[in-house]
Amino acid sequence: MADTAAIFKDIKGKKFFLVGIKGTGLSAFAELLLSAGADVSGSDTAEKFYTDQVLIALGIPYKEGFSKDNITDDIDCVIYSSAYNPAANPDLTEAAQRGIPMLEYTAALGAFSAAYDAGGIAGVHGKTTTTAITGTLLKALEAPASILAGSAVSNFGGRSTLVNGSQFFIAETCEYKRHFMAFHPKRMIITSIEPDHLDFYPTYQDIFKAFVDYAELLPEGGELIYCADDPGCLELRDKVRGRRPDIVLTPYGKNAIGDFKITENSVSDGNNAFKVAGFDKTFVLHIPGNHIVLDAVAALAMTVSIIKKWKGKVSQEDIEKIAEGFEAFHGSKRRSEIVGEANGILFMDDYGHHPTAIRLTLEGIRNFYPGRRIIVDFMSHTYSRTEGLLDEFASCLGAADEVILNDIYASAREKNTGSGLDQRLYQAVCAHHKNVKYFKKPMDSFDYLASHLEPGDVFITMGAGDNWTVGKKLFEYFEAKQ
Repeated sequence: MADTAAIFKDIKGKKFFLVGIKGTGLSAFAELLLSAGADVSGSDTAEKFYTDQVLIALGIPYKEGFSKDNITDDIDCVIYSSAYNPAANPDLTEAAQRGIPMLEYTAALGAFSAAYDAGGIAGVHGKTTTTAITGTLLKALEAPASILAGSAVSNFGGRSTLVNGSQFFIAETCEYKRHFMAFHPKRMIITSIEPDHLDFYPTYQDIFKAFVDYAELLPEGGELIYCADDPGCLELRDKVRGRRPDIVLTPYGKNAIGDFKITENSVSDGNNAFKVAGFDKTFVLHIPGNHIVLDAVAALAMTVSIIKKWKGKVSQEDIEKIAEGFEAFHGSKRRSEIVGEANGILFMDDYGHHPTAIRLTLEGIRNFYPGRRIIVDFMSHTYSRTEGLLDEFASCLGAADEVILNDIYASAREKNTGSGLDQRLYQAVCAHHKNVKYFKKPMDSFDYLASHLEPGDVFITMGAGDNWTVGKKLFEYFEAKQ
């Protein structure tokens, strides 16, 4: 571990090999390493992803297929995706045999962050959008910062990474398996704390303890930006206040006290407008949802913290540029993403897979598109989450006019328990919603939806599974009919 720590203190000229380089996180990290002057290459499967084009555009070479021949003695460090077992992957077993230092991606990201004035953005939901908005604001300000989000962001040129400088580093950090504990934050945002990842955190107290430990990574004088509208975050504030009085606590939200209290929020003509106590300015987003406004104000708080460290104070010119950044934000991939509009039907896709995120997203779409029929195709993700939060899933789809359900999408770390959970979820949703249909696989619903969707409808696929495919096919079908 000492060897890897030394590598990240002086990256320039070092040779890094990334196993699983086409993954969203690793491809983005590859760009960060490259921008810091490293020699970067890697390997992955032959399957094509959007990241293929990103890597090609960056000029980062990679092998398609894993082989011990991919590993050479001149490699300084191998970084690998958690999807690959070091004891089974040929590249990794060869690197181990040669004694080349190896790090899992989250540990490498943590080591990288230690060299910067770093900010972490975490929470059960909202962290990707918050990171994307923060990066968009810092881009508008031309701040010397690099950002790493958990999804492709249109304002980042369709990439997950924005590289504008090296003084500050902002990254989305993940609570699963306590991965965020490898990070070295000087400031952080916590958007929400609720039960999730029940395969790893069986109880709320388990996941809450992880967030407490994460917050306590902050150094003396570090800043914890937390959502004052979220009960879990308020509990976190109280815990941190008692144990770490040296940490600066900055609340945001409708229930916040201080500069980041949301004082107004209104929706009209595709504008999601809001005001914040500490700013004599109406900010405007073109993305639906009160939860998006919360994410935006969290991003504002992080941005202000960075400006003060960078410049000493926030000027009126900075505020105007921030406002321009909000208006320019077009969302991130699979977060209220507009796939397109065809034959008068608006097609959207959203990654929401936690009941709270699903409910808030659908309510936001309902307010943003009044009078339009909303049809949602939802595919639940993981059996453990569905079982543990079944009642919440049953009632979170109420803002939709019609619900299409598919079989649960299992993660790589679990198997179908044979408990009939797919049908139990269907029955539970039916008990709360009058218009629910069930199709085992996403494409099974294509014929029904092709004849059922009408001009004026909003059709949204939701979930962390592969049901986005039916939305894409339907959009292409109706586009061809125009």
